[in-house]
Amino acid sequence: MEIFYNLSEVNRDQNTVLTLGTFDGIHPGHQKIIEKVVDEAAHFNSRSLLITFDPHPRTVVPNIDEIKLLSTLQEKIEVVKSLGIQNLLVIKFTQEFSQISSEEFVKQYIVDSIGVKKIVIGHDHHFGKGRGGDELTLKEMGKEFGFQVSAVDAVSQNGVVVSSTKIRNALVSGDIKLANSFLNRFYSFSGTVVKGDQRGRLLGFPTANIDLDDRNKLLPALGIYAVEFILDSKKYFGIMSIGKRPTFYNEGTITTEVYILDFDEEIYGKYVTVNVVARIRGEEKFSSADELIKQMKMDTEEGRKILSKLVN
Repeated sequence: MEIFYNLSEVNRDQNTVLTLGTFDGIHPGHQKIIEKVVDEAAHFNSRSLLITFDPHPRTVVPNIDEIKLLSTLQEKIEVVKSLGIQNLLVIKFTQEFSQISSEEFVKQYIVDSIGVKKIVIGHDHHFGKGRGGDELTLKEMGKEFGFQVSAVDAVSQNGVVVSSTKIRNALVSGDIKLANSFLNRFYSFSGTVVKGDQRGRLLGFPTANIDLDDRNKLLPALGIYAVEFILDSKKYFGIMSIGKRPTFYNEGTITTEVYILDFDEEIYGKYVTVNVVARIRGEEKFSSADELIKQMKMDTEEGRKILSKLVN
């Protein structure tokens, strides 16, 4: 897959099938759109191209609620690549760019610069200044500039339309089971192992403290989770804590740490990925370190039971 970070790097080719959007999470609804682009490009013997934006528009446009990301740019790139798109254009989203109308964007960026035979979008896609552009806008411009437009229906699960917002809400509420079912994969995040306060080691549960590679990445609700821990392309099982460690701190900062099961190696500085499998419980404050240790032992046993089901 060719990746472009500047519009000028993309050769104009009118025989292009493309889609555009933020695609945060690359959930099954997004995947259906991308698969349609790949199929249509094959049908027309065309170039396939996906346009996305970085950073997320809602982190740039004022007067919009702050948002945490389901996918970092690198995570998005990896999934898009796996789905067979030939070309990816990442447009830097700025305040200035946010003022471009939908019609200007289509004319300047797509028609004049990239070239297009067909545009594939989601059923409710909006774009351009104030999200003023939609399927109707594209179809009207398609008549003028000679390209086709196809809208892909939403993907539902148990009668509920899958969306990035619903996935975020599930993660924030600690419903990792629902989030994973909407994603059709384990929710994950990556980062570097850093030194913590060594308290886990003193308690008999040495943990790998993870410094996320993107501060805007959304973490699940505070609590204890069963996870897969990916290190140097090898998969381990672990018990993860996301929390403020209230047993020891009145107002601690949120830390993310994983007790890797059956593992005893120094991995400071290593880049790792965590797949969140299931939530064991919420964060609790215990009356003593001994009470916490007792609970951690129970959490570990529960985690092993959950993770044992993943072994083929």
